[in-house]
Amino acid sequence: MSEQVSLGLRANAHQFALLVGLNALVGGMVGLERSVLPLVGKQDFGLRSSSAILAFVVAFGIAKAVTNLMAGDLAERIGRKRLLVTGWLVAFPVPLLIGLAPSWWFIVAANVLLGINQGLAWSMTVVMKIDLAGPRRRGLALGLNEAAGYLGVAATAFVTGSLAATYAPRTIVWVGAAVIAAAGLLISVFAVRDTGAPVAPEQATHRDQAQRQLQRGAAFAQATVRDPVLRACSQAGLVNNLNDALAWGLAPLYLATHGASVRQVAVVAAAYPVVWGAGQLATGWLSDHVGRKPLIAAGMLVQAGALGLLVAGNGAFSSSLAAAVLLGVGTAMVYPTLIAAVSDASQPRDRARLVGVYRFWRDFGFVIGALIAGIGADVTSAGTAIVIVAAITAASGLVVGATAWPARPALQPAHAP
Repeated sequence: MSEQVSLGLRANAHQFALLVGLNALVGGMVGLERSVLPLVGKQDFGLRSSSAILAFVVAFGIAKAVTNLMAGDLAERIGRKRLLVTGWLVAFPVPLLIGLAPSWWFIVAANVLLGINQGLAWSMTVVMKIDLAGPRRRGLALGLNEAAGYLGVAATAFVTGSLAATYAPRTIVWVGAAVIAAAGLLISVFAVRDTGAPVAPEQATHRDQAQRQLQRGAAFAQATVRDPVLRACSQAGLVNNLNDALAWGLAPLYLATHGASVRQVAVVAAAYPVVWGAGQLATGWLSDHVGRKPLIAAGMLVQAGALGLLVAGNGAFSSSLAAAVLLGVGTAMVYPTLIAAVSDASQPRDRARLVGVYRFWRDFGFVIGALIAGIGADVTSAGTAIVIVAAITAASGLVVGATAWPARPALQPAHAP
């Protein structure tokens, strides 16, 4: 058990590749809902209020945010693999609740379980990849992780949207969820190994050895208020998912209201995570070379511009597709870079907890975004709600730009590239 532990992508290629593929399945669970579920609320359950329809995003966001916060602490106590397996077990009732739902609130309940699944399974694939990669290739590692997850989102979003023109949308969602949950559980149980062992050797190469490990409350305060870089990352993550909630819950309704077909909605819904997912292969690597701050600040401003373009195009398919592509570019610049920045600013022994706090705030953005989008659309209009979110996103980028960002610390030579 105490064999030599090597850090690096090459030294851990098999496990790393396995975790990349597994995260594509985690993303696929969310993508199943992305293009069709808001339309199911309107067509199958007769909902007219945007706030009521977007309740499923609120439920998902609260469950995932709270689970992320607990996952970092639990990972240190009971192990990464056990939490990963638990995440897939929690996913099993999701297809039943969606397939048999007699009311919309069963769909909302399914999304509470889906949020827990994502909070455990996605959090653990993130932490496990950081454990294995070592500090020098962290941006690339997280780019690969997030790319796999969001390409999984894109693939299932496009497939479900395309099939919904022929088959009942709810049937497509619950059958797909059952297949993905079974595959994810089997891979997690029989093929994945725990990755806690590399943390101690990496900590041994790190400065500030005398400090004690942060407990949950101290980690929450550190990532939320005390550390300026972590604070900037937490607010940017929250705002990023705030506009993602809008893209998930309100954009399909906005396009449908302006005459888009189900297939056109599917194309727009899939284009955003395709560009987001594939772009992270480059941006994660790039952040290792040019630094985290420039990509984060610029990416938030690009996202704001994309949302402005969506409104300016007044729901037309061509402009909406262009906005989705631009939103994907901005999100790709931000998403893996933020997690890498949080990891840079964390002691290895505290990393799981601090990443968990960051992911709590990031995914709480789903809640705030769904509330702004739903209430804003009901009280004013969908276009006004999108403009409000665009302004918040631009302000977030400016906050990151104004934050003093120290150079990444010099690290001792890694065990492996």
